Amino acid sequence: MNNEFVKKKYKKKIKEFIKHNRLYFDKNTPQVSDKYFDELKKEILDLEKKFDFLNDKNSPSKIIGFEPSKNFKKSKHRVKMLSLANVFKKEEVENFEKKIKNFLDLDKSSKIEYSVEPKIDGISASLTYKNGTFVSGLSRGDGEEGELITENLKTIKDIPKKIISNNFPSDIDIRGEVFISNKDFEKIKDNFANPRNAASGSLRQKDPNQTKKIPLQFIAYTYGYQKNFNFEKQSQYLKALNEWGFKTSKFNKVINGVNNLMKNYEQMENIRFELEYDVDGLVYKVNDFKLQSRLGYVSNSPRWASAHKFSAESSFSKILNIEIQVGRTGALTPVAKINPVNIGGVIVSNATLHNEDEISRKDIRVGDTVKIERAGDVIPHVLSVDLSKRNKLSKKYIFPNKCPSCKSTVSKEYNNQTKKFDAIRRCTSEGFECEKIAIEKIKHFISKDSLNIDGLGKKVVEKFWDLKLIRFPHEIFLLDFNKIEKLDGWGKLSSSNLKYAINKSKNISLEKLIYALGIRHIGQENAKLISQNIKSLENLSKIRSNYNFNSFLNIDGIGETQVQSLKKFFSNKDNIKVINELKKFIKIEKEEKQISGRLQNQTFLITGKLNGISRAEVKSIIEKNSGKILSSVNNKLKYLVVGEKPTTKKINLAKSLKINIINQKELELLLN
Repeated sequence: MNNEFVKKKYKKKIKEFIKHNRLYFDKNTPQVSDKYFDELKKEILDLEKKFDFLNDKNSPSKIIGFEPSKNFKKSKHRVKMLSLANVFKKEEVENFEKKIKNFLDLDKSSKIEYSVEPKIDGISASLTYKNGTFVSGLSRGDGEEGELITENLKTIKDIPKKIISNNFPSDIDIRGEVFISNKDFEKIKDNFANPRNAASGSLRQKDPNQTKKIPLQFIAYTYGYQKNFNFEKQSQYLKALNEWGFKTSKFNKVINGVNNLMKNYEQMENIRFELEYDVDGLVYKVNDFKLQSRLGYVSNSPRWASAHKFSAESSFSKILNIEIQVGRTGALTPVAKINPVNIGGVIVSNATLHNEDEISRKDIRVGDTVKIERAGDVIPHVLSVDLSKRNKLSKKYIFPNKCPSCKSTVSKEYNNQTKKFDAIRRCTSEGFECEKIAIEKIKHFISKDSLNIDGLGKKVVEKFWDLKLIRFPHEIFLLDFNKIEKLDGWGKLSSSNLKYAINKSKNISLEKLIYALGIRHIGQENAKLISQNIKSLENLSKIRSNYNFNSFLNIDGIGETQVQSLKKFFSNKDNIKVINELKKFIKIEKEEKQISGRLQNQTFLITGKLNGISRAEVKSIIEKNSGKILSSVNNKLKYLVVGEKPTTKKINLAKSLKINIINQKELELLLN
């Protein structure tokens, strides 16, 4: 019932999001506050993060903004306008910097210089200047294509129409935020929901003369496409924007170190409501453009930048019960069922308690009045207990020592690296013996990053489980569609569509299949590495408990943790049975080979530490140039790249096979 409720809630939220997204961007008649709309998006992302079976093409995780309005001509951005990843706490800021240093292979003691800029809650716009003349302007749109709103943007006094300067690029897209000050908004607040909507509605007027009546402002902060661009740092570029006649924020700063970032963050949060415009956080950008270029992008956001959002709202509620959820890997997660409470326009009825240690540390009990916080994409959680309202008869919560699903013993695993026991208790069942684990494994098997079967979502999996139609992943391919056709809520068409989607999913890459098996500690990247080593489904099916699992340690990127997890997985008879059964239905797709690039048909293996660059970055560069990374020294290897403290065994084997042994400088020459 709980799982069905989650899916129903998700679909309802998506439907509401589509409605308000269209009203806001296309119709320009918002019916809810901007704050409520932002919280709605965040709640959808929270659900997707917690339940990996939730997937919808209209989710805010799939789209940026909205498709350009039909009232304006469309035009593609020369460089995509992407979104930023968010951070909310000091630990997340530290993790943001740690990832940067790891990617660039910098020492922990090295300092990263950041350009820190206020995140104005306005409307993004991109201005194209050619030979100093403002020739066109685009809205963000969906990030790839925007609305051509040149004439409306020309009504904004802050936007220079002609720039005469020796150092102004001959062709550049200058990007920034269109907004209306809080003072000016007071004069027109009866016509708009909030300042952001006032800016949006004004920019999207068909008649520029109407836009001109609204006191819009523009602050510039970045660029898209550029030609003859001669700046080394973001801070230099911001200074040049001022010299060219653009308005920039007076709160822009250059800061080193997480502690200094946090100090500035706290100062800005204290004065945020005193500013002339709405600010919902700070943006941290690596100041050096060369480092930005090296760091590149992940999905729809840059590695070199992040938005540090200001603190979320919170509220108090009463814990009605504490339920234990069992995940795919056997993790037991306590969830507080609370009296529904409105936090920032969103009704919250569940809050995660994380783990047993968290419950003990905060002494959380059933019946307690607690403070609940929502922070962006973070699932609602309990901050603290109001002890003054605690019932004198309340009892400490005792975490179960048996799995609530299969009654198996639960235990905490010992971490050899930290020399401590993990905080999470796990069900000790293996394979598909535990019903909750089995259901979650099947949901993972058909999820969007695995087989991605349309029409076979979480709710359907649970219904088919209750009807005893499936118990193992391979039974998806044995479903009786004549029987499904007669089920409540189904019919000939929906049954036929499901059959088509399942048959389509039979063609899959080996790495996706390995990931779909749901082996603990084996994510998408590890699945790719293993697939390159295993090479075929036939070889995968031959792995047994007596297999030489230590051979996986030769794969760069696979460690002892992954090896132990693989050993455990392939020691279970049910898991072996599933793979053997899947062989009857699955057809492994051949990898598409890259056909161009400086390193085409060249293979590489790296041993030892390289100077000033991480292995991850080197691999990324080689693959971008059509080269291939091998996992071991063999006859197919063309170059062994040797850094500091290399593996002698690899070097000796490479010499015996007459493989080219090169150093870092020689690799750089190959890459030109």
